Amino acid sequence: MHQILDLVINAANNIILGKEHQIRLSLCCLLTGGHLLIEDIPGVGKTTLAHTLAKLMGLEYQRIQFTSDLLPADIIGATIYNPEQHQFTFHKGSIFKQMVLADEINRATPKAQSALLEAMEEQQVTVEGETYPLPQPFFVIATQNPNRQLGTFPLPESQLDRFLMRIELGYPDHDAERELLTGQNRYKLIATLDAELSAEKLIQMQQAIKNVYASPALLDYVQALIKFTRDSEEYQVGLSPRAGLALLNSAKAWAYMQRRESVIPEDVQTVLAPVAGHRLRASHSNSDNIVAPLLANVAIP
Repeated sequence: MHQILDLVINAANNIILGKEHQIRLSLCCLLTGGHLLIEDIPGVGKTTLAHTLAKLMGLEYQRIQFTSDLLPADIIGATIYNPEQHQFTFHKGSIFKQMVLADEINRATPKAQSALLEAMEEQQVTVEGETYPLPQPFFVIATQNPNRQLGTFPLPESQLDRFLMRIELGYPDHDAERELLTGQNRYKLIATLDAELSAEKLIQMQQAIKNVYASPALLDYVQALIKFTRDSEEYQVGLSPRAGLALLNSAKAWAYMQRRESVIPEDVQTVLAPVAGHRLRASHSNSDNIVAPLLANVAIP
């Protein structure tokens, strides 16, 4: 299985240049079974990364462009009357795919954004009292423009908490940008990729990750990090129990990707910012690295 992961990472590196750490974090998020939020300015490869992962993982893929006039029914579907059969029929929306890209999610209104809440949490949607299960596995990768840009609607905390991780891509370095300028269109190269994974293998990996060992000392470290966020004046609100589980499970997935059978503190530290960064609110607005106080003040047991 680890050889397959290496193939996925290497293939993604050929599309998204100079961003191996972000690719590994994205893969870690999906292996954990969580949803991914990519926040950055337009044009740095957010959509390309999502499409690349879907192609390499062999998943059914659907892109939804979020706009200010998008309606919940456009996402989850609607019940429409069929005059020939004299009955109402449910027509599935775009969300009924294994991997859904919610592109520029914060350009849609809160009403449209909320259509994803049940799907992301319970892997199902409810329309007029009827519940419809979503395909398995099911992932949402959302891209988001910085909230300072015009025409954006900030995601509420309840929606942000549905995302296991939030990452940024940033600008490419000099060598990567030179290859972008002189090479082929990266998005068109996605069509040349072969699926290296399958839904069945992905589910097997997710089960294997659950068996990665976390020692009592490691759990003490995770709990100490969580407690610090709740007790410290650095933060307005501390991490929730769900955030604590997200941190531990992400660390297990990162350890698995490193070919280890147990979690070490460095695994927790690696995934801390992507998992906790969007769930914390600093008491001081000028805080650039919101998890820095955690790493500085919480000692490894």
